[in-house]
Amino acid sequence: MMVSTDVETRATEPDMGRFVELYGDTMLRLCFLYLKDIQLAEDAVQDTFVRVYKNYKNFDGDCHEKTWLTRIAINVCKNYLRSSWRWAWWERFDEAAILDKIPIHGSDDLIYDDTLVLEIMKLPPKYKEVILLFYYQELKIREISDALQIPESTASIRLKRAREKLKLKLKGWYYDE
Repeated sequence: MMVSTDVETRATEPDMGRFVELYGDTMLRLCFLYLKDIQLAEDAVQDTFVRVYKNYKNFDGDCHEKTWLTRIAINVCKNYLRSSWRWAWWERFDEAAILDKIPIHGSDDLIYDDTLVLEIMKLPPKYKEVILLFYYQELKIREISDALQIPESTASIRLKRAREKLKLKLKGWYYDE
């Protein structure tokens, strides 16, 4: 007698069209906010999707696919930032000038205030990461901890401290305290 099992079978090939359609814009914004250069961000997104394709068989589904893609994109961006050729360019970039190139999703007729984004970009990387993931990627604390491979409590504390730093920097601008 043959016993049937409810083993979930997953496709061995990822649906890259679906991934790009669902997450392409989100990954581009994330990579841009990390790298501060649209061409590098586009390259990072492409590298992210190449890694997704190559490593899809290793995705075990223990987290949401968006969290998995975000983790890969963050690692790609960190590798780009560690790259030695970038340091000469990095010293010369103008944070205010690059804001004109930020990929914004939505209506073109919205008034855009760059003060907050500038302050976020000035945060130390560990605080900037959690702000970007929480507010721009709309990930939950659990998903942030998965993406950054840190405990949930660490992600929560970093988010709290990042908010405190931003509140101090934006005092009198957004906060009247």
